Amino acid sequence: MSAAEEPGDGAGSLSNDVLLFFVSTPERPEWVDRISKRFGGLRVRWVNSIREDKSVVNVSELSPELFDGVTLFCTYMPAPAELIPKVRFVQLTSAGADRWLGHPKYLEESTVFCTSNGVQSPQIAEWVIGAWLSHQHHFPRYQNYMKTGFWEGPFEQHFQDSTSLRIGILGYGAIGRQCARLATALGMEVYAYTRSERSTAASRRDDSYCVPGTGDPEGVLPAKWFHGASRDAVNDFLRQGLDLLVISLPLTAETRHVVGREQLAILGSTRKAFVANIGRGGHIDQDALVEALETGKIRGAALDVTDPEPLPKEHPLWKAPNLLITPHVSWRTDVLWDRLMDVIETNLERLAAGRPLINVMNRQLHY
Repeated sequence: MSAAEEPGDGAGSLSNDVLLFFVSTPERPEWVDRISKRFGGLRVRWVNSIREDKSVVNVSELSPELFDGVTLFCTYMPAPAELIPKVRFVQLTSAGADRWLGHPKYLEESTVFCTSNGVQSPQIAEWVIGAWLSHQHHFPRYQNYMKTGFWEGPFEQHFQDSTSLRIGILGYGAIGRQCARLATALGMEVYAYTRSERSTAASRRDDSYCVPGTGDPEGVLPAKWFHGASRDAVNDFLRQGLDLLVISLPLTAETRHVVGREQLAILGSTRKAFVANIGRGGHIDQDALVEALETGKIRGAALDVTDPEPLPKEHPLWKAPNLLITPHVSWRTDVLWDRLMDVIETNLERLAAGRPLINVMNRQLHY
């Protein structure tokens, strides 16, 4: 689903609308000019949330005049409700909406929220598989050896390639589906977990934005599907002899600390899984993770998200063995905003035509 797939002629008017971008990238004048003309005089305002010195602009620093008449809002961070009373559509630049939970505008059913689901999938999946392969082939160890010029004998370490190993994906959305695609190319068996049952071919299809040639749009890659909202259901999934667990869930009250001591013990009871978290830091009980790593209960872990962020220098996670930590950068890619502008244009077109939007947020489940 991309704007390029939709005919440009006949786009409806959005002349009564004002679209405000508060995003971490400079304005794209050519895109703004084209969109304004295409949608009957849509007025577009753009604020780059990153200063030249790379510091972040807080939404509270913005002039209230910027919000005058705004009806369409593209952002990651929430704005005070009193500044956006007329907003009817929010396009999030993130795949989740955890920062908006409880916000008056989010609770307003008439306001449509859409995520950028699918925009981050290729690069995050590469981060997951890259972290996994780096661990399996001891790249950090050899990187350290290069500092002293030490040549270790080829029989000193245990190596295991990915073929016939099992990847479990906790949250089989757009990111999870691309992880499955890459893992399948490595010869891994895929087990998928979703909150709701996906027992039919139709229910297994992905209706979110998808970068062409990526993901698992038809839901055909998993060898087995699991589902449920309870910890017992999650535990049953984790008991399936997983070698690699990928956490790609939205953060809600239901999913906070979905992986704790009990779950890590399960993961360590069979094949000693490697855990990769690209969801939110709150998905894992970090004290329990440190303990599991220090005792060798699991083979290793990779975190692109922590709780809190930034992670304090004195936090014990920094010294845990067999752990990779990156500063919430797995979503970064030079083509991120090309993809996101594609999602926005698609949704503007559908708004103008009165058609259903893509990546609409489920406000009960928060994804």
